[in-house]
Amino acid sequence: MSNFVKRAAITGIGVSQVGRKLMRPAMDLLLDAAFQAMEHAGLTRADIDGVTSYPGKTGGRTGSSPLGVGELHGALGLKTHWHSATPEGPAQMSALMVAAMAVATGQARHVIVFRALTESSSQASGRQGIGADSSEIGGWLSWLVPMGAVSAANWAAMFAQRRIHDYGVTRAQMAVQPIVQRAYAQHNPNAIMYGKPLTDEEYLSSRMISDPLCLYDCDVPIDGAAVIIVSAADAARDLRNPPLRIEAMGAGLFERESWDQRPDLTTMSAHDAAASMWQKTDLKPGDVDVAGLYDGFSVFVPMWLEAFGFCGRGEGEAFIGAGHTAPGGSLPTNTGGGQLSGGRLHGYGLLHEVCLQLWGQASGRQVGGAEVGVVGMGGGPLAGACLLARD
Repeated sequence: MSNFVKRAAITGIGVSQVGRKLMRPAMDLLLDAAFQAMEHAGLTRADIDGVTSYPGKTGGRTGSSPLGVGELHGALGLKTHWHSATPEGPAQMSALMVAAMAVATGQARHVIVFRALTESSSQASGRQGIGADSSEIGGWLSWLVPMGAVSAANWAAMFAQRRIHDYGVTRAQMAVQPIVQRAYAQHNPNAIMYGKPLTDEEYLSSRMISDPLCLYDCDVPIDGAAVIIVSAADAARDLRNPPLRIEAMGAGLFERESWDQRPDLTTMSAHDAAASMWQKTDLKPGDVDVAGLYDGFSVFVPMWLEAFGFCGRGEGEAFIGAGHTAPGGSLPTNTGGGQLSGGRLHGYGLLHEVCLQLWGQASGRQVGGAEVGVVGMGGGPLAGACLLARD
């Protein structure tokens, strides 16, 4: 299978202040991240000729996606040859994927990919749950919401319960990855949980959100922005950082797009995305040095580990328990704290962190000799997978 995305590379990254109820305009945060990314790459606004985001502007008062590509285009005064927003597709990674395809096919040379949100500040005026607007009740939501499953926590809990039933997973096993990620966050001053270690006792005694997922199994809503610059490979060679080659991407969807109708609920679409990614590269799971795995809920991490082939089916929790994802392990995972302790940037914080690691710029949490990294975004019915290699 051809893999023309090897003509694309990541050349710069930026992340804004991340926090709860910052009460800063979303554009203020996004511009901080954008200028940081351009400076990091050694580019100027005049060099940027493409822009994309996930999922585009959604409006409303949830703060989940308050800005569109046109607004950033105008704020930066860009002159672009290509722009796009990607509300559907292979989960949050869709924006990165279309940016890679744009530069690989000559539509643009340097593309800003962004995620900006003010979910925490927006919640200051009250939460708006799924189904609050009757227009939202459609598709698979029409089956879940009437049964009281109104939150993604309820949907993710189905996977966790199934793993408990089929594999005998315990809550003590489930505690390990959130605790590991909190430990990583103590070396990341930008993490929302910096300065707040987590113990086994705190995890096991925390309030239940949706059985068996407790408070610390759920990611943290924040205000913040992240920017990734994707460049054509031939335009990346003389920039400030060695280009991070996009070795392969995967967006497979082999089952129905559904939270609850997958034949095997110990798997999710991550298994399809990862399988399609590995078809496009000669690299193997054993070549990967560091991972960023989507952790909207902690149960997704062992499922992503199994999907990528780092361990066998049903072995994810044991793999974590053996210390493989922890500092000094064979596969350091979510080394910036992930979304459970770093804050929910819907996967873009994970991508930012893997890039830092591959550039050797992760300060006190740096993984020695990291040259190949994998990122998986999404949980449940949609997912995207990406393999990065430092040139």
